[in-house]
Amino acid sequence: MNRARLRDLGLSVGSLPPGPLNAITDVAGLRVGHETIVRDSPTTVRSGVTVIVPEEGEIWQRHLFADAHVLNGNGEMTGLSFLQEFGLMCGPLAITGTHSIGAVHEGLVSYELAGGFAFDFCLPLVAETFDGWLSDPSALAVRPEHVHAALKAAKGGPVAEGNVGGGTGMNTHEFKAGIGTASRLVEVASEGWTLGVLVQANYGRRHQLRLDGGAIGAAIPTSDVPSPWPVARDEGSIIAVVATDAPLLPHQCRRLAQRAGMGVARTGGIAAPASGDIFLAFSTGNVHSAADDKQLHSARFLPDMALAGLFQAVIEATEESIWNALCAAETITGREGRTSHAIPLDRLKEIAET
Repeated sequence: MNRARLRDLGLSVGSLPPGPLNAITDVAGLRVGHETIVRDSPTTVRSGVTVIVPEEGEIWQRHLFADAHVLNGNGEMTGLSFLQEFGLMCGPLAITGTHSIGAVHEGLVSYELAGGFAFDFCLPLVAETFDGWLSDPSALAVRPEHVHAALKAAKGGPVAEGNVGGGTGMNTHEFKAGIGTASRLVEVASEGWTLGVLVQANYGRRHQLRLDGGAIGAAIPTSDVPSPWPVARDEGSIIAVVATDAPLLPHQCRRLAQRAGMGVARTGGIAAPASGDIFLAFSTGNVHSAADDKQLHSARFLPDMALAGLFQAVIEATEESIWNALCAAETITGREGRTSHAIPLDRLKEIAET
């Protein structure tokens, strides 16, 4: 069976409707770009970088309310101290492999400087998960120019998933995974809002994997589809980015980010001690011009007690994003001949419909 998204198989999670693309790009103004690096010489590389660019690429001048949540901190997202101090997202967010954090950070800064976007300093948001099982981490393959390429390639519309960008060398629940995305439509205060999620998934044991409550991983044991690892292990990470056009304040964005962990849990993630589970949420409902020097500003926002529908949307979209990463990913062989197998979609469909 050809690779497909979860809903292409006739399967779904949750009860809220998805957006037209069922992707984070259903939130108006969002762009996603990937740069994928696959090579076998001089060393084996299966890596890359993925960027999320809000505000039609003008995020450097039009800042957004945002905040983050760290479920388990064996990972990294640069720029979190500034984000949590000021509640503002002031540039794109990039996701890559662990050893590429520095190069991607430099790539975002140099792109900002070259474009004339920078002011006195830049503190980019760069997140990571470890791709060193399939890709040689000592190769330092991702360079600033790859970040520039991903930013230039960023666009709206359908989002490539699976073995692309930062997700190229990632595994989830002992299957090949990587980048995945989904969205939900929510009505709050008699208005309709869109919420989207994008994940870079790289965590989990096979037997823990679940779909909408059903035990999938236990029904496809490693004796049938081998694990990437000779011995199962709990380490791994997931980055989730939540975007919505609902008008929210920074603390409300943090509350949305927290709910991404519940979506991870629904797929079987346990935030193991050696896992980096870091989530960020931002709202395009209020835009703050970097050049605006007014002493008094106003903001529009939903009341805290009206956020239940958005919480549900985060949980559902996170779960489906992880599944789209699994369903879209293809079997890949990486360093030292290690192979990460894609989840067999025919088996998935058969088990889920039983």
